[in-house]
This record gives sequence, C-alpha cells and structure tokens, in this order.
Amino acid sequence: MPSSHLNRAASETGDPLLLTPGPLTTAKSVKEVMVHDWGSRDATFLKVNREVLERLPEIVNGTRNFVTVPVQGSGTFAVEAMLTSLVPPKGRVLVLINGAYGHRAKRILDIAKRKSVVYETPEDTPPDLKKIEGILKRSKSITHIFTVHCETTSGILNPVHEIGALAKKYGKTYLIDSMSAFGALPLDAEKAHADAIAASSNKCIEGVPGLGFVLCRKSTLAVAKGNATTLVLDLHDQAANFEKTGQYRFTPPIHVIVSFHQALMEFFAEGGQPGRGGRYSRNGKVLIDGMRKLGFRTLLPDSLQAPIIITFHMPKDPKFVFQTFYDALKDRGYVIYPGKLTVADSFRIGCIGRLYEKDMEGAVSAVRDVLAEMGVPVPVK
Repeated sequence: MPSSHLNRAASETGDPLLLTPGPLTTAKSVKEVMVHDWGSRDATFLKVNREVLERLPEIVNGTRNFVTVPVQGSGTFAVEAMLTSLVPPKGRVLVLINGAYGHRAKRILDIAKRKSVVYETPEDTPPDLKKIEGILKRSKSITHIFTVHCETTSGILNPVHEIGALAKKYGKTYLIDSMSAFGALPLDAEKAHADAIAASSNKCIEGVPGLGFVLCRKSTLAVAKGNATTLVLDLHDQAANFEKTGQYRFTPPIHVIVSFHQALMEFFAEGGQPGRGGRYSRNGKVLIDGMRKLGFRTLLPDSLQAPIIITFHMPKDPKFVFQTFYDALKDRGYVIYPGKLTVADSFRIGCIGRLYEKDMEGAVSAVRDVLAEMGVPVPVK
C-alpha cells in the first residue's frame, strides 16, 4: 500500500527499509543478477557456486582446514544439518541458551533423539565461563558444545572464543550458530577452536534468503558419515557429492546462489568483516544514541550489545500502542521487529543490511515524529 508520507524512506528498489535481523534490505545490484536463468549443471553456474563455497571460509580464517557445505533452505536448515550430521547417536550436547535460538537448537536435538545438557541464562545475560567449566568437569559424557554467536532475541553478543577455549581444554567438539553475526562480528575459526559454524545467505553478507551453509572442519566432517537423521540435511553426503561431482544432490536455489555470489563480492569490496562490521557498528551507535535521547532504554549495556539488532524497552505511557507505532513507522518506510523477550515488553530495531548512518538518523527522526503523532511526550517514560 503506498505511503501517505511524501518523505517515505525507501531502498534503491523503492521498498521500505527493513530494520530487522534478516531478511534485510539488499542492494539493487544483488537483486538484478537474478533476472537470468541457469541450469543446475550449467558451467557458468557451477563456477559461480564454486567461488562462493571456496571464499566463505576466508571470512573466519578457515581456508586451510574448513570446507563449506551448503544447505538448500533458511538458516535453521543449516543449524539442523549441523546438529544432526555432526552429533552421533551416542553424543551428548551442552546447549548454551540465552534466547529463542538456543531453545530451537535444543528442540532440534530432542526431535533427533540426541541427548543434551542445558545451561540457560536470562536473555540479557551471557553464559558464565566458570559455570560452563564446572558442567564440563561434572558431566564427562558431554561430547559437544553448542552456542549462538549473536542471539537476536535480545541482540546479545556471546563469548564464542572463550567458550571455544573451554571446548579445546576439555576435548569437546564445538558447534557455533553464527547466523546473525557471520561476516559482521570478528570470528576466527582457529582461535575459537570451532569445529563447525552455521550461517546463511540473507544476513550480514546481504544476500537474499534461500541458502544456508555450514563451515565444517575437515577432520570433524570426515568422521560424520552415518550420523545424519535425514537425507536432505546430511552434511557428510552433501560434501562427498560435491567432491565427486561438483554439484548438489538435489535442486539448488540457483538464483539465490548467483545473487549471494554478487553479495559476497560486494562484501569483500567493502573490506570484508572489518569493513562490513564497521558500518554496522556506526549504524548501531547512531541508532542507540538517538533512541536514548528520545528516552528509550536499551535492554543491554553497551558491553554486551552486538551491532546487529537492538532491543528497546516498551514505554509505559498508556498512549504508546506498539501496533500503532509499528504501522506508522512502516508508513514512513521503516519496518521494525516486535520484541521476543519472555521477561519484558520490548521491540527491536536492526542496523544490518544495505543501510547507512543516514538511514539510522532517518529512523530516529521518524520515531520522534510518530511519538508526537501518538501524543507521547519526549523523553518517553
């Protein structure tokens, strides 16, 4: 529906700006390459796909010891493939939870009939490293550790490298869901002692949805044959088929992959992780500073806040109605996210995607205008 606001914000293709953790606003150049058709065995497509798979490990210092295994589907497909392919039937996973995506991993393991131990902290609290070590000392049967790099339930940054040091010390296989952080936040696969890292096309590389991938340590993948609980999510079989034929076992999302290739080239042109992460950090600072000036309180202290998505407490003013707030912002060209916390009323605003500081400034200005329209005084209470 066309906006009634003449100054409505828009992307290069005239769409509202997605201030969400993915899908997100993508560049016109990333979308334009999808207008062509290729066969799944076409030489041009196979070359593009190969370049994508070969370059992804560069982002996490994994070129020497890691291989990219793509998974047709969203990010959760990749996480499920990682857990059900790399955890053997007799394995036991320490699942670190401080949000919805840790809980989702636990559910995946339950359905796959894989044993787990849960260490859960509140949504605004990272796991305590001493407590993790205590669990590892007490529970000798634990074989794997799973954590979420940036838990977008709150936007919290979890200490993935420090957890990895404990995994190394106690000889555990270490699995990381880096879905909303991959390419934006520093992650060194070797220094983190990671065995597998799951991510997807439609997050910080700024592609479109439809392709997940798992960067697997070659030695870890080599012993995973026969673990998988499904055919389509079998990472070992998928990787073996690529090694043998260079092709997918089943129909790949060709247009998504070609688009992802374009996004990946633009990612490296921006300076890789430091460049992309730097832009997001600047976006986040503008957003947080501006919203705080309006009286909004962030859930997290700056020390725990990743520049991916920011959670704000809902104002207590009775005139503030979130649906009205959401709709008015969307009418101005800014799409935000409702809260996902179990402990507090909140909403979330993302700062990733093809967005810049001026877009964050525009979003804050739109928030100010909407508050005035709703009759909510500033600073909000």
